Amino acid sequence: MTAPLSICVYCGSRDGADPAYAEAAEALGEAIARNGWRLVYGAGDVGLMGRVARSAQNGGAETFGVIPTHLLQREVGKRDLTTFIVTETMHERKKVMFMNADAVVVLPGGAGSLDELFEVLTWRQLGLHEKPILLLNTNGYWTKLTELIEHVVASGFAGDDLNGFYRTVDTVEALETALKGT
Repeated sequence: MTAPLSICVYCGSRDGADPAYAEAAEALGEAIARNGWRLVYGAGDVGLMGRVARSAQNGGAETFGVIPTHLLQREVGKRDLTTFIVTETMHERKKVMFMNADAVVVLPGGAGSLDELFEVLTWRQLGLHEKPILLLNTNGYWTKLTELIEHVVASGFAGDDLNGFYRTVDTVEALETALKGT
């Protein structure tokens, strides 16, 4: 028997201003459960990350959370996960999450989500992995970022291949279809 597809989800520890972000996070958790996939995420019980986790759990999905000691209180470490790992540093958290995933999905989020995205994007650019990276572009949230990446390429600071290292999808349904192809 093969292990279930493990989806690393990076997203905000806040809900954001648009209710569609929370709806998409909950729909993603439902999709993870419906497909028998495993959620790998930052182990918080706040914001979009808490919504994805609770929704995945409610559907019976396996959950794998990783949180650094200094965020246990701030992000309300969700200790009722299938697997709950506490690390010393943010770097360790990101490494453990990535190493335990088959694909990366990025929902709306702030500086932390951008940091996580750019780290895995850079690792892909350096040839360190070939895992799919998918941006859930709920209500155009990532459009300006993808335009910036295109500008970086057009300005000669990255090769054309950079745009092929990630894929943008507009809905959870499209995301689910893309993940089924991995």
